[in-house]
Amino acid sequence: MQTTHHYQDFLAILKEELVPAMGCTEPIALAFAAAKAREVLGDFPDHVIAKCSGNIIKNVKCVTIPNTDDLVGIEASVVMGIVAGDASKEMEVLSSATTKQLTKVKHLLSEDFCKVELLESPLQLHIQLEVFKDDQQVMLEIKHSHIHITQIIKNGKLLYSGEDSDDKYLGTFTDRSILSLKAIKAFADTVNLEDVAPLMDLQIAYNMAIAKEGLNGDYGLGIGKVILESYSRGIVTDIKAYTSAASEARMSGCVLPVIINSGSGNQGLTSSIPIVVYAKEKGISKEKLYRALVFSNLLTIHQKTFIGRLSAFCGAVSASCASGAAITYLEHGSMEQIQKTIVNTLANISGIICDGAKASCASKIASSLDAAMMAHYLAMQNKAYAPFTGIVQDGIEETISCVGYIGKEGMKQTDLEILKIMIS
Repeated sequence: MQTTHHYQDFLAILKEELVPAMGCTEPIALAFAAAKAREVLGDFPDHVIAKCSGNIIKNVKCVTIPNTDDLVGIEASVVMGIVAGDASKEMEVLSSATTKQLTKVKHLLSEDFCKVELLESPLQLHIQLEVFKDDQQVMLEIKHSHIHITQIIKNGKLLYSGEDSDDKYLGTFTDRSILSLKAIKAFADTVNLEDVAPLMDLQIAYNMAIAKEGLNGDYGLGIGKVILESYSRGIVTDIKAYTSAASEARMSGCVLPVIINSGSGNQGLTSSIPIVVYAKEKGISKEKLYRALVFSNLLTIHQKTFIGRLSAFCGAVSASCASGAAITYLEHGSMEQIQKTIVNTLANISGIICDGAKASCASKIASSLDAAMMAHYLAMQNKAYAPFTGIVQDGIEETISCVGYIGKEGMKQTDLEILKIMIS
């Protein structure tokens, strides 16, 4: 029986973060906001104003929106939500879009229907959407998390005010301060599998389905196929190929949903597919696979708690680090060896930048997983970089938090410069 303290809180964190989403989560957040605002307005709007924080603009600019015949951008995301969105489906808001609706979307995009403005905000994830119809107006605000509505105002009257705290992580979610590597491992070791199996089965089914679609379909550069054709076949090659193929399909408009992690589909794919592929090729039991997936997902969430939902720090690093550590866990590595895997990964690739969501995220995932597997092999030989070598600290929690500080605070100016380059 599970004895880990905060057992129900750990389960709640997994359920909060591992949710299905169709398409890149930033354009989907805009489509959700637009669909919900139209619903509150009670009519089809005359025009829309979308005010977006810099990181929203960065992550929507280049990624293909599903069910749109390769449309990209904020205007397309918002108009799709207005015309074809079903807000009740949350992160799968565009899953029911029809060809007829798409025709209307393209017509509206040719007119001056949607105006986009940069929202001057200290928050990386911040949306204010205003919809208008004659003398009616609705303003809907989202902060911190992709579908976390903090305010709805209609004709000057406050209809809804959600919890909005900049001091508490995400405002409404379970307190993440209970997470630590030690606590995560204890939970993964002892969790009643009945409590997590349905969620893990869904993650395996969804994320492996899009991986196979990415390898069999025609998306982006076809990076997964190129990896399989060009590298010597082996478990590392397969891990990189399947995971990057899944990302490339998703970033290129594939309509298959994925189970996300920390608000990101790419992080959801990268924290799960490598473990599934590794376990299958090594003949590892389903029970051990479930426990490793729990471990990897929670370790990704733990790292992202320090960094935040959006940043100039590439989330593939955090998720790959977690996957590498979970593979050490699968191989019965000691706590010290798991720590070494994390240190070896973060000492290597913490400098990868996020320059928005797009097909090339797949190549960053492949590179990050290569580094994570090298970190794993080093750790299994009890080799790791010494404390105070660069950013490595004397303690795993200190190292994780310092990398998080770099991602959240240290790279703020980097984030601004990336945005300037992207929209110049």
